[in-house]
Amino acid sequence: MSKYYFELTLKPDNHYELFLDLVDSLTTDAIEEDDGAVIIRSEEELDDLKFGIEEFANALAINCKITYEKKENIDWIKQYQESVKSVEVGNFFIRPSWEEKKEGKIDIIINPALSFGSGHHETTSSCIEAIDEFVNEKQTVLDVGTGSGILAIAASKKGCVVDICDTDEVCVVDTKSNFTLNDVTFNDSWIGSTNKATKKYDVVIANIVADVLVMIASDLKKCMNENGLLIISGILDKHINRVLSKFKDLEQIKLIHKNEWVTVIFKKNKES
Repeated sequence: MSKYYFELTLKPDNHYELFLDLVDSLTTDAIEEDDGAVIIRSEEELDDLKFGIEEFANALAINCKITYEKKENIDWIKQYQESVKSVEVGNFFIRPSWEEKKEGKIDIIINPALSFGSGHHETTSSCIEAIDEFVNEKQTVLDVGTGSGILAIAASKKGCVVDICDTDEVCVVDTKSNFTLNDVTFNDSWIGSTNKATKKYDVVIANIVADVLVMIASDLKKCMNENGLLIISGILDKHINRVLSKFKDLEQIKLIHKNEWVTVIFKKNKES
């Protein structure tokens, strides 16, 4: 990519289409139309094109405002990458692929995509904090509404056997590629929710929204083993009492409050 590019802008008082046709016939460079103006950009100088447009405008006796500038090329990809930062949560280090891993930390690579979950949002970081503290090797885990798969990957990095599900097929596809990127595997996946689960789990994770958590509360609890854990998040603090009332038959062992977001960790006792 050249360090500089040239930008030529013309805005005729009338007969706009004639000028547009002229530019189109004279150049194969990038052309943009913007509110009655034609903008041409090129890494090559546009002096000859500027002269031709001026002569055309003079011949037709049409006033045409012309500006011509040499501009610095911005490396948009580099600028974007610099804006996406890694985040450290407990023993985990979540980073985009273009950043280096951090020694002594459990490495998770998540490149920003359409799916929710890069580790920066309070709900995601709180869930990872809960996984770091409460989830142990060889446990079976179900990640409900997996999104980018970051929570499932975190559990896999701790040596768990992980299943994933999401109602959005795009999320499931993204999750599979993110697992490959992190050199870990999941056990099973499906498009849908907890009602399609065929077994019980040591840990069930659901970082969704309060309304959905309330709606699927019964199914979430059915997926839990005896003494199993449930990690729920995506709850605005103003909705926390309504959500907690749906899980009052479980033992609340921790509540994580970050800004306006709440994550809760429950345990299922034999009498639950």
